Formats: sequence, C-alpha cells, structure tokens
Amino acid sequence: MTLNIKAVALTCGILWAACFVFVGLANVLWPPYGDAVLQLGAAVYPGYHGAGGAGALIVLMLYALVDGTIFGAVAAWLYNTLAGGMKQAAT
Repeated sequence: MTLNIKAVALTCGILWAACFVFVGLANVLWPPYGDAVLQLGAAVYPGYHGAGGAGALIVLMLYALVDGTIFGAVAAWLYNTLAGGMKQAAT
C-alpha cells in the first residue's frame, strides 16, 4: 500500500496550522493558556513574536501550514520508499 503524498502533506499542514490557531484563539480568551506553545512558535518561525493579535496569529498559521505540509510530504515519501523497499525484499 502506498500513501498519496499530496493528501498526506495537505492533511498534516492543515492539522498543524489548526493546532496553532486553536491554541492562539484560546490564548486570546484565556491569556495564560498556551503561552509555552506560542513561544515555541516564536522560537521556530521567524516573523512571529508570540501572542499579539489576529495578524500575528495569521502569520503563525501560514508558517505552520507550510511547515506541516513539507513534513507531511517528506513523511509520506519516506513511508512509500521504505514500504516499497521492504515489499521487494520480502518477495
């Protein structure tokens, strides 16, 4: 079985971005919630400087979408490569 690289990549990107959006919105409603996660985003993604408002949250969401999509594509490609190699070795 092989994975559809595009589908896995987009799924990972959307889920990763949704996680940051959820935490960011929760931080707006309950300010101490998710500070560590948002600071992690600030440490990893240039241009995002922590909780700050809607504009900062959009920047974080876009970074997470791209980052998650790239990770998903690499993970699906690696899975397909390893699964195909193991299938040939088993025969």
